[in-house]
Amino acid sequence: MTSPSPLQALIQQHIRDAGGWIGFDRFMSLALYAPGLGYYSNERQKFGLMPQSGSDFVTAPELSPLFGQALAAQLAQALEATGTRTVWEFGAGTGALAAQLLQSLGERIDRYCIVDLSASLAARQAERLQALGPLADKVEWVQALPPFFEGVVIGNEVLDAMPVQLLSFDGQRWMERGVALGGEQEAQFVYADRPTHLRPSLICDSDAAHFPPGTVTEIHSQAEAFVRTLAAQLKRGAIFLIDYGFPEGEYYHPQRAGGTLMCHHQHRADPDPLVLVGEKDITAHVNFTGIALVAQDAGLSVLGYTSQANFLINCGIVDLMAAASLPQRSMAHKLIAEHEMGELFKVIGLAVGPEFEALGFAQGDRSHML
Repeated sequence: MTSPSPLQALIQQHIRDAGGWIGFDRFMSLALYAPGLGYYSNERQKFGLMPQSGSDFVTAPELSPLFGQALAAQLAQALEATGTRTVWEFGAGTGALAAQLLQSLGERIDRYCIVDLSASLAARQAERLQALGPLADKVEWVQALPPFFEGVVIGNEVLDAMPVQLLSFDGQRWMERGVALGGEQEAQFVYADRPTHLRPSLICDSDAAHFPPGTVTEIHSQAEAFVRTLAAQLKRGAIFLIDYGFPEGEYYHPQRAGGTLMCHHQHRADPDPLVLVGEKDITAHVNFTGIALVAQDAGLSVLGYTSQANFLINCGIVDLMAAASLPQRSMAHKLIAEHEMGELFKVIGLAVGPEFEALGFAQGDRSHML
């Protein structure tokens, strides 16, 4: 067996300190965010169109600038409706979306605040945004939210990268799946299950038997805690979260017995987060029903929920495509095509205080499906 990398050695020590087992959410947190070592904290290139660039995946703003231009129409309306002049972006990646929004919103905003835990990504964002000249002066980087703030929050592919707890069903009861140390001749890490009181919120003891033995799924405690934090500290404004996911009834459907956990490395997907630790992304689809319920419980209004395709079309992307070149249209089409990002990705809108008729949900709102 090869010697462990510094990140693997760190995780191994955490497992030993915890008595030989840590929950998968703790493993995922270390694998992605351990300072200087985790996937999002190290210098590895993550974002890019093709694997030849050394990247692992592409996001919507990298595919087409029309994504940010269409999204800006919704943010402009939300800024007006809430009487605020600040945009807060979580997990800004390469800074592509920030650049698109800054150029589109212009004088509508006074500040553009980026919340990103990765120093390497923040440096890359700063380098990219310098090209915007005076607009770049509006940008600020913060490591944590202030106790109280206002503005419009945007998070594109943020929730899916938040650590999840894994649950497995043995035919009679739910177990929490964690990570233990492999043997000397085995892998560095192996899965290990423990009895737990945790279970998907949709499922009670009486209907658990409908799930086939071996079912694995996720619960999203950290993503839900993130929404609670936003609700507690956002005093005036709105929130738009874009990610791949499902409403709860689809998320925990018995036919989705393998769960949604997925890794991305060199533009290929695989389901094994225990290998190449720190060298690939680890994600899980979002349970949007859980996000909506937590938001409502915390006092937020749900403005709407729909597919990315519906949202972008409502925000005017078709007109933007009509004015674009053929190559630009081809790339932007991936954002709304059902077999690409259009249907898999969803958008949920939340607001502090009274609801307003959010532009992005004017047609095709699916809030009734949550």
